[in-house]
Amino acid sequence: MFTFSCPVSFSITCSSSNGNIQNHGDYRVNINVNGSSCTRRPIKHHTLLNEVDVKEGSTSLSAIQFLENGHISEEKIRQRIPRQKQLVDPYRQGLITERGVGYRQTVVVRSYEVGPDKTATLESLLNLFQETALNHMWMSGLLSNGFGATHGMMRNNLIWVVSRMHVQVDHYPIWGEVIEIDTWVGASGKNGMRRDWVIRSQASGSTYARATSTWVMMNEQTRRLSKMPDEVRDEISPWFIQKQAINEAVPDKIVKLDDKAKHVNSDLKPKRSDLDMNQHVNNVKYVRWMLETIPDKFLERHQLSSIILEYRRECGSSEVVQSLCQPDEDESFANGVQQNLLTNKVLVGGNGRLGSLDINVLTYGYTHLLQTQNEEIVRGRTRWNRKICTGL
Repeated sequence: MFTFSCPVSFSITCSSSNGNIQNHGDYRVNINVNGSSCTRRPIKHHTLLNEVDVKEGSTSLSAIQFLENGHISEEKIRQRIPRQKQLVDPYRQGLITERGVGYRQTVVVRSYEVGPDKTATLESLLNLFQETALNHMWMSGLLSNGFGATHGMMRNNLIWVVSRMHVQVDHYPIWGEVIEIDTWVGASGKNGMRRDWVIRSQASGSTYARATSTWVMMNEQTRRLSKMPDEVRDEISPWFIQKQAINEAVPDKIVKLDDKAKHVNSDLKPKRSDLDMNQHVNNVKYVRWMLETIPDKFLERHQLSSIILEYRRECGSSEVVQSLCQPDEDESFANGVQQNLLTNKVLVGGNGRLGSLDINVLTYGYTHLLQTQNEEIVRGRTRWNRKICTGL
């Protein structure tokens, strides 16, 4: 049978049958899977759990169970979560920036992250935002075993939930392109945290997309919002930056749709694969439900330029969701642009191309709502530009 040898540093307390503590110390342990050998020897106190080196030998990972300020299992040994701040992460192509508190990750756009036009999808960008945020926490040394939760949050049974997100996209990365994603955090009121992102082309340095979001804390057991404990504020406040990717002096309010919405998609049911580590539907899935309600013909000819999401409550695995969508049909175009331009009946320039026409005049808007039978889940607002074509 294939086995592993795993020398591990941890704190162990031995007690007698009457509960009196007999010994306490730090040890390096070698465990044989069949129980034939078990050796212990003291180690220095500064040895960290993330220094564990799993080697081929006599110990099975599945047999490892330890205690260090609580339960430490196989999961932590496999993850190797840093217990101290790291400046460079070669595995994730990440490094700490902004004088020690920001984070930058270099990413290659994968084939499964693009659509039929070979450009990254909005869902892919949102997933990259989420991943870089978690990697930022990873390198900070604050990450516990929760979904982005700090050690103080885990002690208080708290998790992060997003309350608002705003994404602006000027250009979508293409398949195989190398991009850089910067992310940082800041204060949002007394009990919230703001997280921002900027995506740039590594080749040209051009900014492709910006995003800002607001996060609050929820009690994992009661599923109710919670105030930020002082110990959590003390953990994360040294990382705060007074900088915003999107300047929102007065955030736009999104109106609530009713049953008269033009497009409706009912009986949406979450799948097991839609749940995240906090056991609720991932926010990227919400966006997919919204966009799928928009007519296909519109999606074929237009590209999303911005999206604002206002989250009202979490969605569980057993709930049935309805997606409502209402276009801004009364919105007029600027500069007297004719409607027939949108149906490809007008040529601008002698070569059949759009030429120097400002594509921003071809902007549409949609209002969205995801809800259960009785409660709102998330309101949304999307803006769309006409796709730029090289010819007609």
